[in-house]
Amino acid sequence: MIMRGAGGTPGGIGEFLLGFVLAVVGGWLLMNQVTVTGGSWGLWGYNTFGLSLIPFILGVGMLFFNGRSVLGWLLLLAGLVIVFAGVVVNLHVYFQPTTLFNTLLMLVLLFGGIGLIAKSLRAH
Repeated sequence: MIMRGAGGTPGGIGEFLLGFVLAVVGGWLLMNQVTVTGGSWGLWGYNTFGLSLIPFILGVGMLFFNGRSVLGWLLLLAGLVIVFAGVVVNLHVYFQPTTLFNTLLMLVLLFGGIGLIAKSLRAH
């Protein structure tokens, strides 16, 4: 039985594992510097989160009446997409202040790890 490396190619398993560890550490350090806050859903100065629930509520009501209603399923799915998109759109992402050295260290670990993973998938 022939031992295969990363990606089914010969060799590269050590590079893959080292790259994976570096990418995970770099990604964790980078994500640790990010603060995410939520905003309010607004339309012309009014809070409009309730309006985004109308298709969802109508879809649920139609499905309780008839579980095979195509329009009910479409409204339910559209309502879920609207709510999910609204949450994502109203996020505010901030990168916390850090030194240039720390930023470069995080980026080198992350992208160096990704590079080693990619290199390990080639045949040696």
